[in-house]
Amino acid sequence: MSRIGLLQLAYFVGAIALILYFFPREEKSEYVFQEGKPWKYGLLTASFDFPIYKSEEQLKHEQDSIIKTLRPFFTEEPRVGTEQINNFKREHQDMLQNAESADAYRYVLGALSEVYKKGIIDTDTYNMLIHNETPGIRIVSRNTVKGESEVSQLLSLRSAYEYIMAHATAQQQNILNSCNLNNYLTENLTYDSLKSQNARFELLQRIPSSIGMVQKGEKIINRGDIVTPHTYLILKSFETMNQRNNTRTQQQDMIIMLGQGIVIICLLIFLYRYLAIFYPRTFNDPKKLAFVMIMITGTTVICYLLCGMFTTSGMYLVPFAILPITIVVFLKKSIALISSLISILLCAFAVPYPLEFIFLQMAVTVTAINNMKELVRRSQLLRCVILIFLTYCFTYTGYTLIFEDWTKLDPQLFFYLGINCGLLFFTYLLIYLLEKVFGFVSTVTLVELSDINLPIFRQLSETCPGTFQHSMQVSNLATEAADCIGAQAQLVRTGALYHDIGKMANPAFFTENQNGVNPHNSLPYEESAQIVINHVKDGVKIAEKLNLPQTITDFIKTHHGRSKAKYFYNSYVNEHPDEEVNEELFTYPGPNPFTKEQAILMMADAVEAASRSLKEYNEENISKLVNAIIDSQISDGLLNNSPISFRDICDIKKAFIEKLKTMYHTRISYPELHKK
Repeated sequence: MSRIGLLQLAYFVGAIALILYFFPREEKSEYVFQEGKPWKYGLLTASFDFPIYKSEEQLKHEQDSIIKTLRPFFTEEPRVGTEQINNFKREHQDMLQNAESADAYRYVLGALSEVYKKGIIDTDTYNMLIHNETPGIRIVSRNTVKGESEVSQLLSLRSAYEYIMAHATAQQQNILNSCNLNNYLTENLTYDSLKSQNARFELLQRIPSSIGMVQKGEKIINRGDIVTPHTYLILKSFETMNQRNNTRTQQQDMIIMLGQGIVIICLLIFLYRYLAIFYPRTFNDPKKLAFVMIMITGTTVICYLLCGMFTTSGMYLVPFAILPITIVVFLKKSIALISSLISILLCAFAVPYPLEFIFLQMAVTVTAINNMKELVRRSQLLRCVILIFLTYCFTYTGYTLIFEDWTKLDPQLFFYLGINCGLLFFTYLLIYLLEKVFGFVSTVTLVELSDINLPIFRQLSETCPGTFQHSMQVSNLATEAADCIGAQAQLVRTGALYHDIGKMANPAFFTENQNGVNPHNSLPYEESAQIVINHVKDGVKIAEKLNLPQTITDFIKTHHGRSKAKYFYNSYVNEHPDEEVNEELFTYPGPNPFTKEQAILMMADAVEAASRSLKEYNEENISKLVNAIIDSQISDGLLNNSPISFRDICDIKKAFIEKLKTMYHTRISYPELHKK
């Protein structure tokens, strides 16, 4: 197997592995339904008895309500208060020496006894109890519930200090400021997490998880019935119990994965065969094929992830239009369309409403491809995003009205679609990154490269003014022809401007730059031919220094193909009729053009150069010249490798003739005024 074949296989296997890895494994419901919308299926009856489970929101509300009534447990340490009071007595016995300090002494002992009786807890826990609006606590002493206390009666270290100082007289406060009361205040109540968590668990266990039962054979819902909140709970409960009763085995999981793999393989084979049949150049180009496979795989994986994260809304959040926009900027419209179709079908297996998803995304894909053929201005992307958003809204509305009325349109979905379209603006940055990674050339880059104010063109106009004018004329001719046959006009225009930059190495050896002196007159034909031929190689060197894209460099290489420098070749053969001629000395290195755009440039270059030799510019002479030159190129086999048809060539000839007639139009002579 060739290197290209191995890469094609590697892309194929890699895409399968990634898509299969992220393929949703969750067991999908047999029914897709939404609260407030009609039931789209037939009569549904219960095939077994099952409870009606409460919604998560209802359960959480009930849990939050009952937890607010919970009184957490705190363990009391009686010794803490006694020890701190004794410490104060021992360290401040000197206060009994006079009546005033003795009064303060007795007050502190009583106050300390009182605050420890109320209960002191650490500040963080106290603040948490206040924040949670906890009604009270249960106090445990020696593994026995001693009693309960309201949170309002408890004290933190700070509030205990403030309590003692607030109930003291002014005289007592002055004395107490020197006693460092904080040293005698310590928590005597500590949070008992084990008992509190057990109490919390017991409370939650008392909350029933269901609100009733559905008996086997009981009607659940019929076609056309609106899914009410209660019916929605019944359906979700039925779905949950059905999944529990039908728990998949490992073998069943493997079978499902096998089916997923077969689906992925079939779709990717379809893509490969399509590219191989209709676009073999793209299929056999490792970079282009890698680009297509990465875009398809990346879009599909993102869809799987978003649908897994957001369930129903995920299908509307996927910025799917990025795929056709990026591909159509670098490749053909039909490649963008088939790639989008493959990705849409892969994603449809993960979304809750596959038919709706396919309908919306196909409409958006066509809109994106139709409006993003060439990205030249940022305003084009803005217009495209607006049109995509309108397409989303229009198609979603139409699809909804098939099954429901106007009142069932979900405004939230329009918001999701707005987010989707907002993400499309990142496409501009993505195109730039892809351009650098894969070596592609976007229309934006081509426009930038064709700016005649660039230093390379200023240098060309100064050193080779005739060549510069020739390149401009060739650019106009080639662009006109490209428009006629539907080729990439901007690509041809840019390639035409650069195709002769190699002449800057020896400008005087080219007729258009000569001013009466022809240096070829003193050189042998072989040497002259080599100098002229070398402008292709010199052009490639300059292109490499300028870091021009390979696409533009290919125009330099192919604009003469494998043709001969006929003036010098014919002259040499005529002067040496009996000599065997080494044709390679007079042949351009090539290769011959292998794209439509390169073929157009070759024809335009030869026609424009030859047109300067016409003595009289009329339609007949121009037509003969154009037909003779292009027919000669065809007979020499220079266009055999390019995908250009005879019809294209006919249209190109007509375009050249009309353009040359315009370029070389004759003017009427104005009569002179004879004075009377």
